[in-house]
Amino acid sequence: MIYDIVVLSAPAYLSANEDSILLQNVVLEDQLVADALRKEGLKVVRKSWDHPDFDWATTKFALFRSTWDYIHRVKEFGEWLESASTKTQFINSKKLIDWNLDKHYLQDLKVEGVHIPKTVFIEKGTDTSLENSWELAKRSYGFQGSTLILKPCISGGARHTYKIETNAIHEYEEVFGSLIKNEAMMLQEFQNNIVEKGEISLMVFNGEYTHAVLKVAKSGDFRVQDDFGGSVHEYHPSKAEIQFALKTVHAAPELPMYARVDIFQDNQDQLALAELEIFEPELWFRNNPDAAAVLAKHIKNKLF
Repeated sequence: MIYDIVVLSAPAYLSANEDSILLQNVVLEDQLVADALRKEGLKVVRKSWDHPDFDWATTKFALFRSTWDYIHRVKEFGEWLESASTKTQFINSKKLIDWNLDKHYLQDLKVEGVHIPKTVFIEKGTDTSLENSWELAKRSYGFQGSTLILKPCISGGARHTYKIETNAIHEYEEVFGSLIKNEAMMLQEFQNNIVEKGEISLMVFNGEYTHAVLKVAKSGDFRVQDDFGGSVHEYHPSKAEIQFALKTVHAAPELPMYARVDIFQDNQDQLALAELEIFEPELWFRNNPDAAAVLAKHIKNKLF
């Protein structure tokens, strides 16, 4: 059978489980997207990206939704990505996915005028210490305060993300040394407002804003992900926040079909970009099912 679109998931997320709210939400959101695409007259099926028998040449497009195990299967996923991209087209495009998988993209957006938090990129294999990187951050990037965030340039779900007090940097030298041997890392100022005010996620489809949520860390933590007890709340952004999100997506190498723009008030109370997610972001269609129809409309109108 020939499909117009395959909605991509991961094996652990293919079916709901009454004991798991996460699985229920994943299946619901993927179903909302698939149903919206079908209403546009498209032939749609949902598959795991690692399906052993599926012929990717039988679908015109593959839409990334809940492929969230890739971070633990980087080599295998990368090989599949290269292979499948020769047989079908990706939504978003492979060019955008490759760009967005590595947070060095923040530098590109900064060049295009998007405000990002103060960030030092430490390349894989660099012969340096965490303390020397901190000294560089103060001297050349104007870091202030006494708290840092260390995280990998390729990551998800707060993997290897550390909140570090500068008077205890020596306690993290061993973990930093082991990480920098294998991957590039980022050092950033700790952003107080993410804890105090939360992080705003705005959903944008082919340049059209639809809805937003506010992500709040649990008491005593700094990570807003629900894996760490964070909570999600309905949010009505200001015009300035919407314009910031729209400016960000238009600063990408090409306009994404779907994007989640995560923003916050930085330590100087300026709007800043935390992340531009255009690979497989959670888009909270369950909060606004009409947004799935907006995405489906843009896919049909632009790609078919």
